[in-house]
Amino acid sequence: MTRTGSPAPPARPTSRDVARAAGVSQATVSLVMGDKWRGRVSERTAGAVRDAAEALGYRPNLAARNLRLGRTRTALLVVPSITNEYFARVYTGAARVAGENGFGVVLYPSPEGVGPARDPFGSAQAALDGIIASSMAADALAALADGGLPLVMLDADPAEAGPAATVNLAIADGMRQIARHLLGLGHRPDRIAHLAAGIDTWTFHVRGQALADALGTTPPAERSAVAFEDARHATERLLARPGPRPTALICDDDILAIGACKALRRLGLRVPDDISVTGYDDFALATAVEPELTTVRLPADAVGADGMTALLDTLEGRPVTGVELPVELVVRGSTAAPRQT
Repeated sequence: MTRTGSPAPPARPTSRDVARAAGVSQATVSLVMGDKWRGRVSERTAGAVRDAAEALGYRPNLAARNLRLGRTRTALLVVPSITNEYFARVYTGAARVAGENGFGVVLYPSPEGVGPARDPFGSAQAALDGIIASSMAADALAALADGGLPLVMLDADPAEAGPAATVNLAIADGMRQIARHLLGLGHRPDRIAHLAAGIDTWTFHVRGQALADALGTTPPAERSAVAFEDARHATERLLARPGPRPTALICDDDILAIGACKALRRLGLRVPDDISVTGYDDFALATAVEPELTTVRLPADAVGADGMTALLDTLEGRPVTGVELPVELVVRGSTAAPRQT
């Protein structure tokens, strides 16, 4: 209700206004604004409709359109942690592609970083169009996927993903690149140790197996939670074992590597003079330490973007195939040739 004498707000332009301005039917406006015009409307007509809509300031009523289509244009991204830099970048890539296509992304952490992931909406079927799950086991998503929602798995075992599309990183190749780098520097396979993430997921199983294959032997290993202090204690336990001290330590994650470097300093050892250290992820902190960390760079933004693209393709009935993105070893100051003893 407006005050007496105050001008009424301008009426919001409708599709009828756009149709009148462009000299077409409302059905044609609906096709063009819904991006369904190809093969049904000429490019010239589509351009005239878009120009008229822009001139009038017209925006389609997405809520009404979604109601007709039976969609919410909302995807759920389930991640083990919302504080981890990798998953923040995955979300950034997914949200960018979603926004370009008129979708929204709800970010939801799985409890304790592992399944089962509870349905945060009570009824995912009613509130979502699909689910993207990053670095989680397929059976952890049963509560979310039981309603038959389209599912895309990121960083997951393709053999266990079932009908879900997968977007993966070349995780095994990253470990092979690290092993080749250290062996090329002169480190012997029996003097290389492994600080493994104590998380029971496919991605970390692959890292351990790929490392053993590349070295030709299973290296001495210690498992740790992905936290600085846990990694420090795990490194101290690893170095306290009898036998020759390792000349290189391969870590499953940059956070583990930083914790390992902290332990080495406390023990009076220098990186890389006494022990070379490698990480995995290339977080921002990899260049915030001294020496800077040799690590594997993961294109997390691209993982999220490709995951959202795969979900959109699934929703539109387009064929979706598994994707594997390459990773890159970034050599910095934390690795060097072993010192002669």
